[in-house]
Amino acid sequence: MTMVRRGTKVPARWRLLVCSLTLLASCSQEPLTAADPHADMPVPTRASHSSFSTSHASGIEVPFRRELKAQVPAELSDVLAFYRAELGKRGWQEKPDGAKVAADRALLVFTSPKGPGTLTLDRAEGETIVDLVQRNTEVAAKANFLPIAGQARLIFGYLVPDVASLAINGQIIEIAGGVNHPQMLDLPPGTYSYTLLVSGHRVRTDTITVAAGEAWGLSDDKKPSQIY
Repeated sequence: MTMVRRGTKVPARWRLLVCSLTLLASCSQEPLTAADPHADMPVPTRASHSSFSTSHASGIEVPFRRELKAQVPAELSDVLAFYRAELGKRGWQEKPDGAKVAADRALLVFTSPKGPGTLTLDRAEGETIVDLVQRNTEVAAKANFLPIAGQARLIFGYLVPDVASLAINGQIIEIAGGVNHPQMLDLPPGTYSYTLLVSGHRVRTDTITVAAGEAWGLSDDKKPSQIY
């Protein structure tokens, strides 16, 4: 009796496609690596986009806040593992009580050699969105941005001739017109409604949520912005 082994012959072009897909799948599972292993704020080599910004106080060259934004075509868990490893190499220490990790979002809180740090990861259009922030405590103190312990600081000023006033937390604070030094207000952590008036006319009403140790800037033409 003659045995016949039956099988399906796959055309060469399909074999090539299968091999290519297999190779792609194996590559996508490789651990992420840093594009620049010496950078203070690392970016994965596979990032499709990245940008870096700094915030400076007047007369102080060293930035008091640095921020990295990036988009990475990789799973959130892989990007999270990358940053935990890379930031650890740079002396960042994660605060376990501040970690919030879910399938499509993660928030980690760190202490770094220069000050507090936060890492936020989100998912959008098949990519992981990275927002990494480091604040420099020493520089912020020189700029008078640090609030009283356990409170948050609001920083505001007005640069037009008219007299302005800020109504917040049951207080009305007068703001002198013209070029002036920013004014400061420390508040307990929480959410506050405020109104900015110029010459008696309301120009902005908004809310702001602040946490202990933060500093925020208020203006009439845009949303409040965290500066420390």
